[in-house]
This record gives sequence, C-alpha cells and structure tokens, in this order.
Amino acid sequence: MADPYDILKGIPAPTSGSYEPSWSSLRNYRVPSWFIDSKLGIFIHWGVYSVPAYGSEWYPRHMYMPGRPEYDFHTRNFGTPKDFGYKDFVPMFTAENWDPDDWAELFEKAGVRFVVPVAEHHDGYTLWDSRYTRWCASKIGPKRDIIGELKSAVERRGLLFGVSYHRAEHWWFFEPGTRIDSDVNDPRYMDLYGPAKPASTDPRAPPGPDNVPPDDGFLKDWLLRIVEVVEKYRPILVYFDWWIANPAFEPYLKAFAAYYYNRAESWGEEPVIIYKHGAFPDGTAIPDLAERGTIVKLRSTPWLADTSVDYRSWGYIRDAEYKSPEDIVWHMVDVVSKNGVFLLNVGPRSDGTIPEEQRKVLAGIGGWLRVYGEAVYGTRTWKTYGEGTTRLAKGGFFTERRVKFVEGDVRYTVRDVYPAGSILYAIHPLASNGSRTITLRSLAKVLRLIDEDEEVVDVDMLGSKEKPSWSCEDEGVKIQVADQAVKGITVSRIVIRRSGDAM
Repeated sequence: MADPYDILKGIPAPTSGSYEPSWSSLRNYRVPSWFIDSKLGIFIHWGVYSVPAYGSEWYPRHMYMPGRPEYDFHTRNFGTPKDFGYKDFVPMFTAENWDPDDWAELFEKAGVRFVVPVAEHHDGYTLWDSRYTRWCASKIGPKRDIIGELKSAVERRGLLFGVSYHRAEHWWFFEPGTRIDSDVNDPRYMDLYGPAKPASTDPRAPPGPDNVPPDDGFLKDWLLRIVEVVEKYRPILVYFDWWIANPAFEPYLKAFAAYYYNRAESWGEEPVIIYKHGAFPDGTAIPDLAERGTIVKLRSTPWLADTSVDYRSWGYIRDAEYKSPEDIVWHMVDVVSKNGVFLLNVGPRSDGTIPEEQRKVLAGIGGWLRVYGEAVYGTRTWKTYGEGTTRLAKGGFFTERRVKFVEGDVRYTVRDVYPAGSILYAIHPLASNGSRTITLRSLAKVLRLIDEDEEVVDVDMLGSKEKPSWSCEDEGVKIQVADQAVKGITVSRIVIRRSGDAM
C-alpha cells in the first residue's frame, strides 16, 4: 500500500505546516474557541433519497431488501428494483424550488452559528461539482453546485460553513442489491452502486467472507473526494459518520487530518474534524458522543451531539413525526451544560423547500435564543452540569417521548467576569400556574460549590423586567418569580462576586 500522504503530493503545500500524519503529531491539535462558543449548528440531510421520501435516508439500501417496508413501497409505486432502480430517482432530484438564501436566512433566525450539509451520503451521490463522478448535482439532477451555492449564501449571513462526508459507508451500502435481480448488478451503473461489498455495519467486526474490508482503490478514492471538497470550498468543519472507525481507514485518516489542519493553517483558519466510535484518538479531533441523545456526566473536553427535528428520519419523509421546539431546547441546554455543542438536523424536500413544520420548529428555537441566548452562546461549564430528579437512560433519552424535564430539573452554564467573579445561569422549567418558587440546590452552602471567598450578590430573570425576590437558604438559593409572563424554559441569572471585589 502506498503512503496515503504521498497521494496528496499534488495538492498545494499539503506537507508544510505544524502537523505530520501521525497521531503523536495530531495530538497537538487545539479545539478552536469559535466551536466552543457556537453551541448550535444546523445539519442538513438532503439528496436523492428525498425523492421517494419514505422510511429514511437509508431507502437506497432498504429498497433492495425483500421483506423491508421500503422494498414493498418501492415495488408498489415504482416497479421492481431491476426495472426501476435507485439511479432512476436521480433525474427526479431537481431542486426546482431551492433558494439557498432563504435557507441561510432561516438558519440565521434560528440562532445557529454554523451550517453542515451532508455533501455525500452513503448512496454515492455528491452535492458538489466533482471531477471524480458523473453522479453529482452539477451534472445530473439539479445541475447546480449545491455545496458551492449554499456556502456562499450562509457566509453572506455571517455563518460558518462545514461539510459532512459519509462515503465510507458506500463500500457496502448497495450490497443487498447484488443478492437479487436488480440494476445494482448492471455494470453500466457500477460507478454509482459499486463496490457493493458484503460488510458488517460494525466497523470493528473481524474480517471474513461476509465482512470484506475496504481496499486501497476505494480508500484512495475516499481520500481524494474529500480533499477535492476542501480545496474547492474550504469548509471550516468536516464531519465523518461512524464507519471510518474500520481499521483500514486509519492511515487515510491520519493523512487527511494532517493535510486538512495544515491547509487550514495556511489559510489562517481554525478547523474542526468531527468523528464517531473512537475513529480518532483523544485530543486529535472532536468526538460526536451522542447521536439522538446526550451523555450522562459533564465532560472536561468539548464534544458534539447530533439529532434531527424528526423522530423517525434524518432525510425528509412524507410521514415525519416532528419534535416540539421545547423538547429540542431542553436537549440543547443539557448538551451545552456538559461541555457539548449541539448539531440539529433538518431534511428538505426534493424540490429544495424546507417543510413548514420544520420551519416552525426552527423559529421556536430561534425565538427562545433571542431571549435566553446569553445563557448559551460563549458560556462554559460550571462545577456541576445540573440537578433534578430526571435521570438519563444509558446512551441518552431524547428519542423517548415520555421523558420530560420537570420542576426541580436545572442545567447550569457560567460566564466568567474575572477578577470580579462570575455570572451563573440556571436554566429550568417554569409552569404558567402553580408554584413560582425555584430552589437552586447546587448553591446550598453545605455542597461548597461556591468557594468560601464567593457570595451570591444578585439574581434576576432573563427576559423579565420585574425583579424576583431571592434568598440564600441552607437548602440553596430560593427565587420567587414575580413576572407571571415568564413561563416554559426560562433562565435565572445569578451574580457571584468574590469577597472584596466590585462587579
């Protein structure tokens, strides 16, 4: 096998810079402050799979699997997978109503700080203008450079632009089509469907006849495609899905990371790589630790969580089940309180429009952040992430509709204003009727989370003109909310001062 880093010798200055393609060198990476401060990004799953709009963005695989609902749906509505394959959806993906400026305005109003479209999903169709495939949006389908146009639109709004790249999973994605009479077996379309090898979805499963590891040809193509994206569009963030954790990718990951970090350094940018399932060692990139969930404890180093506005799918489907803005805000603040950044996915229709239900969800989140964003953007974790009776199931709980935050649940963030002290934000539910008293038990003197030379000197409520009454009690800081208009997820702002200092 050739050194993957040698493959990049034709790229301008890939070997100059602070990083070499070794884990020891890549551990010199430092997470940029823009990422830690941003707290909220938008993920976009949009592609050919939004044409059938059934099941999920895994429709391209499942339509070739007899017994799956997608197979039955496909044969009823389009014909057999031999007569009408996934390739036949591609010309139907026209994006005729797509307005990237409308998307950018919507995302800005939702309060996001960065935007991450999936540039290539498992289906092998790219949304950028690629020289490596005819199956790309600039050549077939919309005949537009989706990635290029979207980047320009979001950057005009002052948002940062990244890409997600899921080609690793393409190694095996269409393999079910090889087991039936389908167009996947037609050599004319191997450049879309291939390699279509048998492999486990577990990237670390032992190799064998039913689990063939990716070969050098596929891995080289995988590397060159993502390098093409970086060179054309200079994304500030690159997100990888889970299957890069297959051991065969390791030298290619080191090569890409060194190239990308050095390239960004030469451009004066601070890049981010997101990975899953331990594909990168700690300290070399940023882990996505919770798909559709959260983590149980506060983490000392930054991480990412991702979820979708739809409980059932990442891509658009006709029978979507959408979450409420309140549920998503709770998910976000739980993640932020534990040192995470939150990536929220939308799934546009094939014509390029974002469904009204999704737009309403984004508007609700943006409305909350316009009032309470001070407790989110640019904050850091406190000595504890929170308190309350709600307990998390292993792996998170936000896909479980029955679990809600209740009275007594609190999540904390903090903003230091040294040398005077700090501002602590307590994010909590507040009913529109019933008790208007909040007790912040983490501020109880017996717990000693506030140092002996610190004291609470003021409390108010974000978004309220009325001053609450408050007191420091043995069981914590008690706040009596006076403003009856304050309800839902709200924020108490607690000013903590060091003894002898003035704010």
